[in-house]
Amino acid sequence: MKKRTKILLGVIAGVLVLALGACGFAGNYFFDYALVRSEDGVGGADRDVSVETGVQADVGREEANRAEADAQTAAWLETVRQEEVSLLSEDGLRLAGTCYHPEEDSHRWVIAVHGYTSSQESMRNIARHYVEKGFHALTPDLRAHGESEGRYIGMGWLDRKDILLWIGQILENDPQAQIALHGVSMGAATVMMVSGEESLPENVKVIVEDCGYTDVSSVFTSELKLRFGLPPFPLINSLSVVCRLRAGYFTGEASALKQVEKSHTPTLFIHGDADDFIPVEMVSELYDACAADKEKLIVHGAGHAASCDVDPDAYYSAVFDFVESYIPAA
Repeated sequence: MKKRTKILLGVIAGVLVLALGACGFAGNYFFDYALVRSEDGVGGADRDVSVETGVQADVGREEANRAEADAQTAAWLETVRQEEVSLLSEDGLRLAGTCYHPEEDSHRWVIAVHGYTSSQESMRNIARHYVEKGFHALTPDLRAHGESEGRYIGMGWLDRKDILLWIGQILENDPQAQIALHGVSMGAATVMMVSGEESLPENVKVIVEDCGYTDVSSVFTSELKLRFGLPPFPLINSLSVVCRLRAGYFTGEASALKQVEKSHTPTLFIHGDADDFIPVEMVSELYDACAADKEKLIVHGAGHAASCDVDPDAYYSAVFDFVESYIPAA
């Protein structure tokens, strides 16, 4: 009997070791797949699957308006005053960015934050609109993106600390600065995660989040199902542990939803109803949870990060009506 018990315990122990090993392997695989900077300098995997939204994305309108905006921005870049800037993160990474300055100096600023696998260049169109309104615009490259250093993508959670440093740099040069934060996709999650920080200076007056997600675990749960047809347990748990060991954070703690619950910064929530990456339902969760003054804009026919291109008039009217109610022109 004792011999059988020992054999059974040995088998169970062996199975547990194999299971833990498999979970560790899977966690590392998905971490490398989604959160390690790739050789092209941006990191993460290309996305070739989508969520069924029930709404047809107006791709033709999006592409036509984006081409027009890109042409206007290209001409603007020839004349706008700009400077390359950088800072050192708390963990020793050199982070890069660009400042664009208005014709007449002011104390109005925006930090425009890009999304996953993108770079500061993707925020130039939005930055141009702010500068034309008399704002200084800072477009940083998030860690592990663009010209910034870093091997692991922060998904907004590590980036929130970096944005606080960028805010600090602005205030060193302009103590009277009144600052807006405007983020798209992962950049939107980043600025929402910033909003819940106790150390956020009062100089940050308003936030615009465009198609951000509620939390990192929910995004990865959706991606596991869509890309691989896999359930969240135990892979999300394994990924979270690996993420903590390698990048310094659990996916479960990286929550924009929990941060906006603590926010006192007025926030405009924007989402396209044809978003096939971050479900439009997430914006309602975020809006309902936000403790600060808030407004919401749903852009019909806009896919992921496409609201400003599908309906630029509605987008920028909503943005500046909201932003300038908290940071008025002098």
